[in-house]
Amino acid sequence: MLEVKGLESSYGLSQVLFGVSLRIEAGQVATLLGRNGMGKTTTVRSIMGMLRPGAGSISFHGKSLQQLASYRVAQLGLGLVPEGRQIFPNLTVRENLVATAANRRNEKDPWTLEKVFDLFSNLKDRQKNFGNQLSGGEQQMLAIGRALMTNPRLLIMDEATEGLAPLIRIEIYRAIQRLKAEGLSILVIDKDVKALIRVADVHYMLEKGRVVWTGNSAELSANEDIQHRYLGV
Repeated sequence: MLEVKGLESSYGLSQVLFGVSLRIEAGQVATLLGRNGMGKTTTVRSIMGMLRPGAGSISFHGKSLQQLASYRVAQLGLGLVPEGRQIFPNLTVRENLVATAANRRNEKDPWTLEKVFDLFSNLKDRQKNFGNQLSGGEQQMLAIGRALMTNPRLLIMDEATEGLAPLIRIEIYRAIQRLKAEGLSILVIDKDVKALIRVADVHYMLEKGRVVWTGNSAELSANEDIQHRYLGV
């Protein structure tokens, strides 16, 4: 579904990514792991067309993404839940969701307001509230719902539960499990390794802009040395 090969990206003269490669199959949940500043968000920005790579290739269902504007990348079926949520503060919950609604591939069972409200009941109760009136957890649910309303083939979640209360984190991961069960492909960035091990199929570990380890959840769970070396504080 998504294949990234030898990706190199920079901000001005400062190179951040050095040959990053990863692959996500249809229906798979993958993760990008690593400490802060290791290149996870830069990888996402490069995939989404928000940052132009200096080298390497990015393909989605066989179509090259490198030269596409970010809105064209989104139209192909990549949905982004950005770091920091970035919802519209002066729109209501309902308006935030409707603003992004699209079913460009004529899915038989597209995402609707009702389906999002079924996934996150808090949003149904708050649908008339403005974005800036929501808690951090509700804003994250709204950011996920907004991305789902684009009916993506691949959902990318950057810092899925950062700064959220434990009960909200549990609810977010329940939603990820449900989306996975429905066959949605997902790329997740988060720091909750135990939760990621339970839900993900494959993990990519970044260190200073390079993929230094790849494996499945059983391998990551059994390898405490890798966790400590690349994720420990």
